[in-house]
Amino acid sequence: MSMTRATTELDRLHCIDDKEFDIPQVDTPPTLESILNEPEDEEEPFILEDTCLLNTENIDAHSCETSSLASSDSGDRTHLKRKTVELSTTVHGSVLRHSILKGISAQIVSAAVNLNQALRLCLGSTATGAEYGAVSALSINHDCTRLLCGFAKGHITMWDLANGKLLRTITDAHPPGTAILHVKFTDDPTLAVCNDSGGSVFELAFRRLMGMRTCESRCLFSGSKGEVCNVEPLLTAPDLKDHPITQYSLLAMASLTKILVIGLKPSLKVWMTFPYGKTDPTSVPQLAWQFVPVQKVVNPVLAFCRGDTVHFLLVKKDETGTIHVIKQRQLQLNCDIISLNWINSRTLVVMDSGEKLRVVDRPSQEELESLDVAEVQLVYNSSHFKSLATGGNVSQALALVGEKACYQSVCSYTGQMVLLGTKSAHILTLRNWRERVDCLLKQERFVEALSLAWSFHEGTAKAVLGLFGDPAKRKGVVADKMIEILFQYVERSVKKCPEHGKIQIMEQHFQDMVPVMVDYCLQLQRTDLLFNQLYTRLVENCVARGVFLESLEPYIVSERLGCVTAPVMRDLLTHLQDNNMMDSVENCLIHLDITSLDIQQVVQMCWDNQLYDAMIYVFNRGMNDYITPMEVVMGNKLLVYISCSLAGRAYPLGDIPEDLVSQVKNQVFEFLIRLHSAEAGQEEELYPYIRTLVHFDTPEFLNVLALTLEDFKNDKQALEYQQRIVDILLKVMVENSDFTPSQVGCLFTFLARQLAKPDNTLFVNRKLFDQVLEFLCSPDDDTRHTERQQVLLELLQVGGVIQFDEGRLLGLAEKAEFYQICEFLYEQNHLYDKILDCYLRDPLRKEEIFNYIHNLLSMPGYSSEEKHCVWEKALLHIAELVTLDPAKSADLVAMHFPEEVRPIITRLQDDHLVFQFLRCLLDQREGPHPQPLLRLSPDLHELHIGLLCRFTPRQLTDFLKASQDYRLEEAVQITEQYQVHEATSYLLEKKGDSHGAFQVLLKVCVSPPVLKELTMKVLNSMSSFIPLPAIIQRILQDPVYGKGKLAEIQGLILGMLETFNYEQTLLETTTSLLNHDLHWSLSHLRAAVSRGLHPRQDHCNICLQQYRRRQDSPDDIIIFSCGHLYHCQCLQRKGSGHAEPRLLQVWSCYKCISSQRGRGGDRVTTETGRGRSTSLAQVSQ
Repeated sequence: MSMTRATTELDRLHCIDDKEFDIPQVDTPPTLESILNEPEDEEEPFILEDTCLLNTENIDAHSCETSSLASSDSGDRTHLKRKTVELSTTVHGSVLRHSILKGISAQIVSAAVNLNQALRLCLGSTATGAEYGAVSALSINHDCTRLLCGFAKGHITMWDLANGKLLRTITDAHPPGTAILHVKFTDDPTLAVCNDSGGSVFELAFRRLMGMRTCESRCLFSGSKGEVCNVEPLLTAPDLKDHPITQYSLLAMASLTKILVIGLKPSLKVWMTFPYGKTDPTSVPQLAWQFVPVQKVVNPVLAFCRGDTVHFLLVKKDETGTIHVIKQRQLQLNCDIISLNWINSRTLVVMDSGEKLRVVDRPSQEELESLDVAEVQLVYNSSHFKSLATGGNVSQALALVGEKACYQSVCSYTGQMVLLGTKSAHILTLRNWRERVDCLLKQERFVEALSLAWSFHEGTAKAVLGLFGDPAKRKGVVADKMIEILFQYVERSVKKCPEHGKIQIMEQHFQDMVPVMVDYCLQLQRTDLLFNQLYTRLVENCVARGVFLESLEPYIVSERLGCVTAPVMRDLLTHLQDNNMMDSVENCLIHLDITSLDIQQVVQMCWDNQLYDAMIYVFNRGMNDYITPMEVVMGNKLLVYISCSLAGRAYPLGDIPEDLVSQVKNQVFEFLIRLHSAEAGQEEELYPYIRTLVHFDTPEFLNVLALTLEDFKNDKQALEYQQRIVDILLKVMVENSDFTPSQVGCLFTFLARQLAKPDNTLFVNRKLFDQVLEFLCSPDDDTRHTERQQVLLELLQVGGVIQFDEGRLLGLAEKAEFYQICEFLYEQNHLYDKILDCYLRDPLRKEEIFNYIHNLLSMPGYSSEEKHCVWEKALLHIAELVTLDPAKSADLVAMHFPEEVRPIITRLQDDHLVFQFLRCLLDQREGPHPQPLLRLSPDLHELHIGLLCRFTPRQLTDFLKASQDYRLEEAVQITEQYQVHEATSYLLEKKGDSHGAFQVLLKVCVSPPVLKELTMKVLNSMSSFIPLPAIIQRILQDPVYGKGKLAEIQGLILGMLETFNYEQTLLETTTSLLNHDLHWSLSHLRAAVSRGLHPRQDHCNICLQQYRRRQDSPDDIIIFSCGHLYHCQCLQRKGSGHAEPRLLQVWSCYKCISSQRGRGGDRVTTETGRGRSTSLAQVSQ
């Protein structure tokens, strides 16, 4: 294969990413002898550090596809085709051009044709074919002077292509009876290699001594060590003949299990082996060499595969002369590959078993095109791999691979691929870039043509051919082509626009075209072409004109289009205004260059439609006027505009020119502190602008002012303005009752924050803070109580506490019932016990007192004295706490006051309050082992029992069952005192007095229905423990039922009999099932024991003597279920038997036990039935 194109285009090819080749070097390769002696099933690890899988396919559905016809070799091959999932992504156009050569008569055995497809030579004859068989392999040397032919019956011939003369007939180069699968020249014209159907590879050395042409053969690989089915020598172009790798004459061989790379010169040496791993046995191994430029250095790369994964090996020689074989990232395809070829240094062409060609860009691993070549009717080499001409003496594995072998029917040379069909030869060539674009244009796929052309323009296209020169020149050539396509696209769209129908259909027609046209004009930076030529053509159609104008908005907003010609701008504004698209008008105006606008038209439109953003933009950018917009714009927009102007940013986007920043700031400040507006009336109050902004949104205006204080710390004039604004704010807000407490609080919170900063420059009279304090804490004003408290709290939290007298502040807060303010002050002074009073007095936060007490007593950071004060204060108010929430109080007592339970109960004078407290304290907590909150003494439990009897007697029995800490005698007395009979009965039964408990229940059951129900329950319960006849006999002996009252207990007796029948049926069924299972187990065990055993050999596995030949003594024969046979005496000598109770002898298989010990088994089972080595049959001879 020629490397001329690869070397001449090094400068214009994009360098492959260094990471692709940055892979650790291969260790020292093994010798040929070690490879030959390697077992075929050995698998070596092969791990790639930079693995990139290609799992998507890129298919061009319009790229010279052909109908699917079955190819043939010796029968229908449709069973070889697989269905694959095809996913469409980026379209690369038609990459390959398909040409068909003129047909050659099928009777001609071999022929050579010139470039004009005229028959040039006819080599051999029908007699040659009858003697040698069919041609199975061909190879032409690098200067096209010699042709090697391999035949199905194993012969090899050499021909002179200059005159058609037969030079050599080789019959003894390889073992007879095998077909030639491959015969190939190397770079050395006197050296070739061949591969036969026996899987062997031979070196052919051609010599000419004393006028005699000879051929010496040397075996490179023996088929007995693993059958080779493909060989590929590294061929070098003439311009790379001095490459340092060429001196080694590399040869790649693909066997059924591995890849080998060997060097034929100066001596035979193995450089690399690579096992396939687990692959489909029907997959065909493929090999392909190619010189690839990497960082302006050309080195050979071997591509190989078997199945769907293509691997790459880079071979290079470093400065020290060491040869390195470097693994590169692999290529994963979703198909079974039957042919693999390089078409240039960056592009691979593979064919799958469905006869579909896939063009793949190797650096990006992207599929460029998929082409169905089923109509070629590809010739397969199956008959040669099966060696049918010599009797079919090949292995089954090689014959299976041969089903898909087409090595001699697909080849590549100088950027072309040749496919051999049954009726014609086909050539596939890479198209140049212009041809690929034109192919799409012929199909009127303009959008795809533009996309492909743009990829050529940007240098991102794959398999590029025909673009030369420096990048600027290439871009110019492609740009001219794109402009030509744009004109064609516009003309075609205008002509094919539907003349009648719905307007939506016409709009959709142009919406598919216009954005594409605009986008590519902007990418090519040809706005002149867009507005002066293409727009002029579209104006003729009113629908196209509207779609074009509306499509400009996203490009203007994204600032890809900053300047529009005056006629187009006028049409744009008119169209948007006529269609009431004023938001679009404003979006466009604030992003366009001001010089392209008609100021008068735009200002009038903005005033009429209240487009304030656009109006501000026009005044600022067009007239350098930053004040007029503030006189007419109000609301949040004005606050944002003031903030941007003071910060040096333009509104709504961009920045103010640096030379105007200071001037604009001063103008804004002067505007804010004006006494009156320009058109002020007599009733207008002072400082109307500040007053209006504060009324509108006080927090936001103060935030804007705070930002300016941060930005202008070193600007003396700006600081003076700020002090002036603060004075005006105090005058306006403090002396005016129109402002709410929140607004006044916001002002003083803002001032407190500024005054608390170390670099503060503002001055505020402290009396004003006292005045605000009086205002917020006014006890006569009950309105907005929460709001006033929150405002004052925020003021204190930002540092305002230093502005007040704490004693006076605390007094005012208590009068105003500002308990959060009191808490804040107490916490500042570490008076944590007084904070409890704040929580108890605050109706909104009473529930939070429990968390506060718990956190303070539990968390570190507080002194023991502080915690003790809080502890005593909580104990003092315990009655209030229990009244507030008994459950939380019980949690608090259990955790922090466990020793104070009795005093606490004493303080709780209300019995119902004590009951609630004890119930929560003794309540069972959820969990795997429910426990009460706290363990109490028995007398407290008995106190709780008494309270339960008084308040919730129905819950008493559940408590008695759950608790175990009360005394039975005292509990019985309490329940008897309050006449809770059910609880008394439970306690007597627990005490062991069942008769007494039953008597208590009988006293309760005074009504006949209740007594009858109780009697039924008792008798039914008795039937589970006392025989049924005894129960019935006892009932009949009763004098009450001896007088004819059996009808009263008829239902009871029938129920007992029914229960008896059910239990009897259940017992019988269970017994039957158990007996059936026992019978099944015994029968299977008996069958296993009585089954005959078949020995593997007819001799003892210890003494190795046949048991039939030993007649000297009547010895017993022991056969195990594993098939091993022994003499009884031999096993006894080896100690493989031992006696057990009830058994004469228990044997173990000596051989199985030994093998288990050899594998490191620590335990060897000898129990019968645990392993097959212990199951045996003992037979007497």
